[in-house]
Amino acid sequence: MKKFTQLQKKTSYLLVFCVNIILILIAAKSLQAQDTGLPLGNEAYHILDRLTIKTGVRPPFHTSLKYYARGAATRYALELDTMTNVNLSVRDRLDLIYIFQDNNEWLVPARYHTTLAGQRERIDGQGALTQIEASRQDVRYVRSERPFMKYFYRTPANMLEVNDRHFYLKVNPVLNLQASRTNEANSPLFFNQRGVELRAGVDDRVYFFFNILETQARFPDYVNERIMRDRALPGNGLFKDFKSSLFGDGQAYDFLNGQGYLGFNFTRHIGAQFGYGRHFIGNGYRSLLLSDFSNNYLYFKLNWNVWRFHYQNLFTELALRPAQRRSDGLLPKKYMATHHFSFDVTKNLNIGLFETVVFTRNDDFELHYLNPIIFYRTVEQALGSPDNVLIGADARWNLFRRLQLYGQFMLDEFKFNELIVERNGWWANKWGLQAGAKYIDALGINHLDLQAEFNLVRPYTYTHRDSSASYAHYNQPLAHPLGANFSEVVLRARYQPLPRITLEARVVGAQVGEDSRNENWGNNVLLPHIERVQDYGNFIGQGVAADIRLLGLDVSYQLRHNLFLDLHYFYRRKDSANAALSNTVNYFGGGIRMNAPRQRMDF
Repeated sequence: MKKFTQLQKKTSYLLVFCVNIILILIAAKSLQAQDTGLPLGNEAYHILDRLTIKTGVRPPFHTSLKYYARGAATRYALELDTMTNVNLSVRDRLDLIYIFQDNNEWLVPARYHTTLAGQRERIDGQGALTQIEASRQDVRYVRSERPFMKYFYRTPANMLEVNDRHFYLKVNPVLNLQASRTNEANSPLFFNQRGVELRAGVDDRVYFFFNILETQARFPDYVNERIMRDRALPGNGLFKDFKSSLFGDGQAYDFLNGQGYLGFNFTRHIGAQFGYGRHFIGNGYRSLLLSDFSNNYLYFKLNWNVWRFHYQNLFTELALRPAQRRSDGLLPKKYMATHHFSFDVTKNLNIGLFETVVFTRNDDFELHYLNPIIFYRTVEQALGSPDNVLIGADARWNLFRRLQLYGQFMLDEFKFNELIVERNGWWANKWGLQAGAKYIDALGINHLDLQAEFNLVRPYTYTHRDSSASYAHYNQPLAHPLGANFSEVVLRARYQPLPRITLEARVVGAQVGEDSRNENWGNNVLLPHIERVQDYGNFIGQGVAADIRLLGLDVSYQLRHNLFLDLHYFYRRKDSANAALSNTVNYFGGGIRMNAPRQRMDF
């Protein structure tokens, strides 16, 4: 009987999902070009960030919702490339070329679209063209002069391309090999990652992305301590110990991870995606709403993008990693439903509203949270207030073609009298604040870009009375890597003295109040807040006080498209009130990357 009831529930979920899909398809009238997303960490994010500030031209994507669609990013670059009233330097034009080469399947006119009936607009009098045909006829579609073995790298960005009239496929290797000498032990640090990724589109309507990455790595001691504390490797899932015959003895890890999704657009303004991956909400280096620090997760995403609005829904299944895992088996599950409403007030000012709920239902999704437009807090209260609801807001304002101001506010729980009137440090006044600024072409120096950011999160924020409903996935925070009970300043600088050379520096200073062995002071979001030390007198930095200072320096030389030679230096010092927790690490090294972002453990 119990199995039959569970089958009924799962069947009802599938029925609700299918009915919604069918209704939207019936209402659909036209489709615009489909596209995959720019992977987080791609060079295009910084380029597009610069251009939105510098030109003042409103992009077809909302910068707080990442990842950006490749088609939208390329359409924006095409628009800027043809405008005569924007002041772009030669280096800016080279940045546009990078985007064109990296996304050459989207070199189509802005007016291009496809209808469900298959009717296509004529483009420059050339007749009916599909997306791929139109892209390949554009003058920006660059072909390699000397393809490798005639079949590989026919274009600079892609190892293998298939360009049929109704189908395209891009296949690329992923490689990230880094090695560093550290002060901590004789065994060097290393990061050895190999993989493959592909993206494709069918009939200008359906698209998909897939990558798989195999990695062996050795991290500095402070990362190992975090792994031991949370029984989780930041940004990844299942891992095992690894012994390196090349880099000597020492703690190392072996792990496999990947992402994949299938996407489709119901109408020109409504699209959906079903996949396994991560997301990021915000304009800063960190996010207090949703970051990419945790492991990938299963999700279904709806995007409603019309006029100046972008409304996004995420329905996700998260892993509740147990304290100890003694054998292979299914991890307990929890769920999250999230929506974010973004509005371009003007071409330079954007505001967003955020709400999410995390809950457990004995491995069943709560049907009430499938409603994509209702406030989750009202639903959660109607259910008896059993779940963890967070609300927030974010904003971005571009000024003077040089400056961007941005920020976030996240509210987990509060009581007005305790927060505003009494102000006695009540434990449940749980909130976080971010404020930041970006300054491009600083001091008139082309491609010298600066950023300053401040983050602050109160104790016990993101936690819940039931630790299974904490704002975390696979024992990793879904927002800031430091969890809660901290304040932080981030300073960053990026300079390109030459088109192929990039210099980057970052300085991070944080004051953290850590939990002691038997006392929960509100730092670790995995601990239930019912185990708190006190109800009143709580403040940021309480518990075991620690100061963290971090410096990172990176130099990259681009040998060819998305192939980089790297040098890096890293320094981190932690001074804790508990001397046993204090440590200092510094290392210097380098390596090579192909189609892979830099790997950073900045916490």
